[in-house]
Amino acid sequence: MAEKKTFYITTPIYYPSGDLHIGHTYTTVASDSICRFKKLLGYDAYFLTGTDEHGQKIQQSAEEAGKDPQTFVDEATVTIKALWEKLDIDYDQYIRTTDPEHIKTVQAIFKQLYDQGDIYKGQYEGAYCTPCESFWTDGQLVDGKCPDCHREVQQASEEAYFLKLSNYADRLLKHIEENPDFITPESRKNEMINNFIKPGLQDLCVSRTSFNWGVPVSFDPGHVVYVWIDALPNYISALGYRNDKPQLMDKYWPADIHMVGKDIIRFHTIYWPILLMAAGLPLPKKVYGHGWILLKGGKMSKSVGNVVDPVVLADKYGVDALRYHVLREMTFGSDGIYNEDLLVSHINADLANDLGNLLSRTVAMTVKYFEGTIPEKRTGGDFDEDLQALALQTPKSVAEAMELPDCSKALEHIWKLVSRANKYIDENTPWLLIKEEDKHPLLANVMYHLTETLRMVAVLLQPFLPQTGSAILEQLEVPETAQTWESLQSFGRYPEGVTVVRHDPLFPRVELPKKEKEEKKKAPAPKKQPTSQDQGEGKITIDDFAAVEMKVAEVLSCDQHPDADRLLVFQLDLGSEKRQIVSGIAEHYQSSDLIGKKVIVVTNLKPVNLRGVRSDGMILCATKGKKLTVLTVDDPEMKVGAKVS
Repeated sequence: MAEKKTFYITTPIYYPSGDLHIGHTYTTVASDSICRFKKLLGYDAYFLTGTDEHGQKIQQSAEEAGKDPQTFVDEATVTIKALWEKLDIDYDQYIRTTDPEHIKTVQAIFKQLYDQGDIYKGQYEGAYCTPCESFWTDGQLVDGKCPDCHREVQQASEEAYFLKLSNYADRLLKHIEENPDFITPESRKNEMINNFIKPGLQDLCVSRTSFNWGVPVSFDPGHVVYVWIDALPNYISALGYRNDKPQLMDKYWPADIHMVGKDIIRFHTIYWPILLMAAGLPLPKKVYGHGWILLKGGKMSKSVGNVVDPVVLADKYGVDALRYHVLREMTFGSDGIYNEDLLVSHINADLANDLGNLLSRTVAMTVKYFEGTIPEKRTGGDFDEDLQALALQTPKSVAEAMELPDCSKALEHIWKLVSRANKYIDENTPWLLIKEEDKHPLLANVMYHLTETLRMVAVLLQPFLPQTGSAILEQLEVPETAQTWESLQSFGRYPEGVTVVRHDPLFPRVELPKKEKEEKKKAPAPKKQPTSQDQGEGKITIDDFAAVEMKVAEVLSCDQHPDADRLLVFQLDLGSEKRQIVSGIAEHYQSSDLIGKKVIVVTNLKPVNLRGVRSDGMILCATKGKKLTVLTVDDPEMKVGAKVS
C-alpha cells in the first residue's frame, strides 16, 4: 500500500492575552478548513497552532494583572484553547513557547548560529515598539511612531546579540525569485522585495537584557532571546527538531503553508527564512499573507476598542454560521469587512434560504411523496445532465481554489451547485409531477438527483462547516463509503432504498439586529397625499417622491416560493448589503431568467412576510394589459447600489 502524501500547515502562535478577535479567528478557521480539506483528499495532514508566551509585552501584562508571567500565560492559554474548541478547530498539536522542548530547540539554534559566526554581540541603540515586539530604524518610523501600529516607540540602548541578515539577503532574494509561490499573494511578495530586501537588510537584534521573561541565552545568561527568534522556531520545535519530542521533521518539514496575517509577513518571509538558511534547513514551501477583517474601515485593535468577540458571535448565531461568514467574506489576499448586518445576511440568504431550504424541501417532498424512501425505479429527466455535470465539476473547482488557498472561492463553487439544485426543483416542479401518476418515475428520478446532489454538497462542506456537513449526511443517512473524496468522482453514489427523516431547519432565519430595525423606523415616511384641491387628483409632490429610496441591485439567485406558485424569492446584491425580496411574477418569469440581471428595487419599504417568507423591498416592473416586464439596467457602468433618482 502506497504511503500517504503529507501536508503540514501552521498558524502564527498567538499572544496569550485572552483577547483574540474575529480577525485571529479567520486565520485559525481557514487553516483548520485547509487541513480538513487535505485530509478529505487523502493526505496525512498535520495542523499546528499555539501561543507565543515570552517577551516584554507579556511580562508587562502579567505585572499589570498582579501575576507572575507563567501563571498569566497558563490562565490565558486555557481561554484560547476553549475558543478553538468552541469553533470546532481540529488541530493536531498545540505548542507553547514555554514548553521545555521548545526552549531546548531555541537555545540549540542560537548557539549553533553564534558558533558559526552568524550571531555576534554588539550594542543596540534605536527605536523599539513594545506592542509589536519590533525594532525600527529612524527611516522606517512614520511621524516618529511605529509604522505597523502607529503607537509611540521607546528609544532603547542595551547590549545585545545580532543576526547577520545581510549575509543571506542575496540568497533569500534568489530563492523568492526562483520560487514564485513562496510568498503569496503577489502583492505581499513585491512589498517584501521592494521595501525591505532590495533597500538592504540591516543586522537584526536577537537578544535583550532589559527584561528577563524569555528563553535564556545558554552561554550568556544575562540575555534572553528576542521574541521573534524565540517564536518562529516553534514550527520545527513542534516536530522534534533538536529536542526530545517525537521526531517528525523527516515526515512533515518543510511546511506546506504558513498562514499569517499581512502585518507579520515580514517576520515570516525575511527573518524566518534567513534563520533556516543559517541553520542549514529547507525553507517552507509557501507563506500566505492574508488580509485583515476590517471594521468601519480600519483594523480591529484592542487599543482602539473596536474588537469583535468571536465567542459572543458563535453563541448568538452558531459556530458554522460564524465560520461561513469569515471564510466567505475573505477573498484571496484581500481585506474583508465585518459588520453584523452582513453576517445576518449571509445566514439568511446563503445558509437558511439557499442551503437550508434545499435540504428541507428535498426531505419534505421525499417524505410527502414517497414516505421518506425513494423507489428504486428511476427515469431520466430533461434537466439531469446539467445538474450532473456541475455536480461532477464542483469538486475539481473546489480543489483548484484550495490550492491557492482561497476558501471563499471554494465556498462560492459549492454554492453554485446549491443554487443549481434549487433551480432544478423549479425546472421539474415536483408538486405538479405528483398529480400525474405516469410521471411518478420521473418524480422519483428528480428526488434522487436532489438527494445525491445534497450528498456531494455535504461532503464538500465538511472541511469548512463541519457540523453542517455532518448534519446533512446524518439526515440523509449517507453511509461512510459515500462520504469520501473518491465518492465525489461519480454521480450516483447515494444508495437506493434509504429512508430520510425530517429534522429541524439547519439555519433558522435571523431577525435583523435591533439597531438596523431602529434605523429603518427612522427612515423618512411618505408625506400625506395632496388633495385634488392642491395639485389635482392622485398627484404627489417632489418631496413625496424623494421619500422613496430606489437602488440598482443584481439578482444573485431566484427560487420558487415553497408554498406559493405565483411567488418568486429573490436574493439581491445591493453592494453594501444582500437582501431578500419576494415578488409575484412567477407567471411571467422562470426562476432562472433574471439571475445576473441588474434590476431596480425600492429599498425603504416596511418588510412584510408573504406566505411565511420575509420580503424586504419591491422589484419594479412595468405592465401593459396582462404583460409584465421587470425593469432592468443594461449599462455595465451602472454599479450595484447606485441610487435611482
